[in-house]
Amino acid sequence: MINSRRIKSTIACVLAFGILLTGCSGDNNTEGKPAATAEGGEVKEYKYGEIEIPALDGALCGAPLYIAYEKGFLAEEGFDAKLTAADFETKKVGLNNGTIPLVNGDFQFFPSIEQGVKVKVVDGMHNGCIKVVTSKDSGIKSAADLKGAKIGVDEIGGTTFQATSLWLENNGIEAENNKDVTFVPYSDGNLEIEAVEKGEIKAAAVWDPLGSQAINEKGFVELFDLATDKLFADKFCCFYFASEKVAEENPEEIAAILRALRKAENWIVENTEEAVKIIGEGDYSSITDEKLAADLLKSYAFPKEGEDIDRKLTESVVYFSKELAKIDYLETDDGEAFAKEILIDNLN
Repeated sequence: MINSRRIKSTIACVLAFGILLTGCSGDNNTEGKPAATAEGGEVKEYKYGEIEIPALDGALCGAPLYIAYEKGFLAEEGFDAKLTAADFETKKVGLNNGTIPLVNGDFQFFPSIEQGVKVKVVDGMHNGCIKVVTSKDSGIKSAADLKGAKIGVDEIGGTTFQATSLWLENNGIEAENNKDVTFVPYSDGNLEIEAVEKGEIKAAAVWDPLGSQAINEKGFVELFDLATDKLFADKFCCFYFASEKVAEENPEEIAAILRALRKAENWIVENTEEAVKIIGEGDYSSITDEKLAADLLKSYAFPKEGEDIDRKLTESVVYFSKELAKIDYLETDDGEAFAKEILIDNLN
């Protein structure tokens, strides 16, 4: 059984001392690791060698991973990193067997962890990036107005489904088993927006930037924003999940990845407009409105140096675990105990 207490201690120490030693660590323990040619023809040795991180999903909120790669923060921490694309099932398999060290994700992972996928939450990423929107002439103004309605989601059981269900249930609408509403899955969020326009569904639960674009370009109305709704504001909705196998065998590797991501998050906060340009030039996200992209990145409230990130992380994992248990998306009767089991915190 994984020793979470030992891993917490090891990662915390590595992060603390590693931050002080950044820039020197690349000279240590490099025997047998791959080499690559850096700028100016210099040969760079990578302490941890090659890793693949499945981050290419087109989401703007994955910005820290894109920036950590593009700005060389992962390389500075000893990784010859490659960003790849993978579906949810592939991520779970890779995390479980240790071929994938870490992914970004949300509380959609929680039921999978409960069912035996060997993954731990190791850090918070950002606030919400999901909106529920409707057309301006739909007559829908609140969760209560959606009783009996059809709502579009990306997949049954997926994150937009779970987030919308939590919002509805907390506003007196029974979402479980389509009791008061009917969820309709769409393979593409754009199809959800079109379905609202055609009157096939009453509302669409979509990832950014689609919700904001529908509001700005089509006159849609926002019903729910995971980032600002009173139930979820100031909570991480998305997290970094690490393979238990890698965290157990090489906790310093997980700590090094997290340092790179913390650097990227701080850099984004301080250089938001430049981050948007890098993301656009790298074709990491389809959004072309640079002002909207910058506004969205700011709304995600990426962690900043000096914040009490560990407290927010713990509170967020406990909150979503208890909420998902309350509406039976987790089987446990004790969401708080479950949260403490899946979390490796105290990273600073």
